[in-house]
Amino acid sequence: MDEISVLIIDDSALMRNLISRIISEVEGLTVVGKAMNGAFGLEKIPQCQPDVIVLDIEMPVMTGIEFLKERRKRGINIPVIMMSSLTTEGAAITMECLNLGASDFITKPAAKSTGDLNSVASRLIEMLFSYGGQYARRQGKKIPFVRQDLNLAALRKKAEEAAAAAPKDGGMSRSGQNAVKTETPIRIKPQFSTSTDRSAPVKITPLREGGKIEVIALGISTGGPNALREVFKNISPDLKQPILVVQHMPAGFTAEFARSLDSICPLEVKEAQDGDLLKSGRVLIAPGNYHLYVEHKSLASIARLSSADPCNGHRPSVDVLFESIAKIYENRALGVIMTGMGRDGAAGLAQMRKQGAHTLGQDEESSIVYGMPKVAYELGGVERQVSLSQMANAISEVAKQFE
Repeated sequence: MDEISVLIIDDSALMRNLISRIISEVEGLTVVGKAMNGAFGLEKIPQCQPDVIVLDIEMPVMTGIEFLKERRKRGINIPVIMMSSLTTEGAAITMECLNLGASDFITKPAAKSTGDLNSVASRLIEMLFSYGGQYARRQGKKIPFVRQDLNLAALRKKAEEAAAAAPKDGGMSRSGQNAVKTETPIRIKPQFSTSTDRSAPVKITPLREGGKIEVIALGISTGGPNALREVFKNISPDLKQPILVVQHMPAGFTAEFARSLDSICPLEVKEAQDGDLLKSGRVLIAPGNYHLYVEHKSLASIARLSSADPCNGHRPSVDVLFESIAKIYENRALGVIMTGMGRDGAAGLAQMRKQGAHTLGQDEESSIVYGMPKVAYELGGVERQVSLSQMANAISEVAKQFE
C-alpha cells in the first residue's frame, strides 16, 4: 500500500516539529516537506507532490489566506487543512479560509497542554486520512479506506510523548540545522477496510406511515463544513420546515460558521440559543460544546441546549438531537445523516425511521468519510441514499412532498 504524503506549512519551527512527530508515528502517513510560509510552500508543491497540506494562517511573507488565493489562481486542488487559533478573530479568518477552498480546520495545539494536544492530534490524523486519502486515491495511489477506529487511544499516548520530546528550540540543533531523530519509532497501525466491506442493512418496519413533515434534523462530521455549504447554498428558499443541524465543531467557531452559511443560504441560518423557536425558514446550528435537542411546549417547539456528558465522544451529539426528534415528532420529521467518521447519529436515525420518519443518508461515493452514514444504513435507518450534489434537492423534494 502507498502512503499519504503531507506538506506542513507553518512559520513556527516548534509547531512544524511537533506536527511532524505526531504524523511520523502513524503508519500510512509520511511528511514529504515543511515550509515556513506560504510562498515557500507553493515552491515545494511541485517537488513534494503532497496529497494533503497542513497550513497555518498567520505567517510572514505569505499568509494562509494569501496562499489559498494563489492556490486557487494556479488551479491547485490539493486539500488543505487549516490550523486556526481559538479566538473570535481566528474563527472569522478560518471561515474565510473555507470560503477560499480550504477543506477543514483544526485548532492549533498548545504544546504544553497534554489534553489539548491529544485531542488535536486525534482530529488531525483523522482529517489527514480522510481528505488526503480521498485525494491520493484519485491520483492512482493504493490507499485503503479507514475503519471507524483509528486506534485513537494509542495515538493520544504518542501525541503526549511527542509533546514531551519536542525540543524547546523548535527542533533546531546548535548548528542551526533541523535535529535528526535517530531512533526507529514504533508506528501506530490504523485499521483499514475496502469500500465493499459492509453488512446487509437491518430491515426496520416503521410503527406508522410517514406523516406531514414538521421538522428536518441533519447530522454531519468530517467533511461537513464544505458539504453543508453545498447543501445550504442550493436549498429551496420555499422550504417551510425548520432545520436543526449538528456539525461536530469546536466551541467558538459555530457562531461564525452559522454566519458564513447565512451569507449563502436563502434561509435564515443562526447558531442555536437555548429557547429559540423552531420556525419556518430558520436553520439552527448546534453551538460547539453543547448538545442540541427539542422540547415541545403548548404553543410551539423550542430548541434546548445541554452541557450533559458527551455522547459517542461528542458534544454536540447527533444522536441526542435525533433521539429527541424521534420522541417528539415520531413520523412527522425528516432525518438526514451525512459524511463523518464514527457512528454518531446512526442509532438515533434508526429510531426516527422506526417511528415512521423519512430519512436520507449521504452515499459512499460523495462522502469524505463513509462512516456515520454507513453505520446508519446498516442499522436500517436510511430510507434512501443520496449524493452530495443531489442532497439539497432531495431534502427540498421530500419536505415539500409531505408538507
